[in-house]
Amino acid sequence: MTVNTDDKNDLLIYVQDARDALMWKLEGLSEYDLRRPLTPTGTNLLGLIKHVTGAEALYLGETFGRPFPEPTPLWIIGTAEPNADLWARADESTEEILGRYRRVWAHSDATIEALPLDAIGQLPFGGRPKQTLHRVLVHVIAETHRHVGHADLVRELIDGATGQRSHGPNTAPGDTAWWQAHHDRVEQAARQAGGLA
Repeated sequence: MTVNTDDKNDLLIYVQDARDALMWKLEGLSEYDLRRPLTPTGTNLLGLIKHVTGAEALYLGETFGRPFPEPTPLWIIGTAEPNADLWARADESTEEILGRYRRVWAHSDATIEALPLDAIGQLPFGGRPKQTLHRVLVHVIAETHRHVGHADLVRELIDGATGQRSHGPNTAPGDTAWWQAHHDRVEQAARQAGGLA
């Protein structure tokens, strides 16, 4: 059996899957729900988009001498308040934030297309400043999927929507009663293990 491999294409599939999953987490929500903080540290959906936009522009643009031509949140961190890239101001439109993310990923894809995976980039910070495109792309995939996990939890807290995408079953089947019973089973097991039952 012959196995065809295309490492660059495989990596592109995984980064795009993460981007798409993150974007669908915003579908159908009000401006308030897109922006409201749902954890003690302020985690919110548009803030996650802003953060990954800046990270992707930095890692797959600036690092390889291909700077994204628009300002992005991570580039202004030195002059902005802490966590400026993790929330959306009232004067920042959702369309502006999502449009910039799509333009950044098109710019990133052009970098990936133009360079071999062993191309060396210069990170503008940190203890390991030189990295291959392959390693940087793996980092971007891991970081984006990590933030998709945050978005999973935030979206579930907003309206109960779960899963990797808006279509097709990709979570356990069950209605509200089934999920409540599942929650109760998990709680009971935790209480027993913790000596609280």
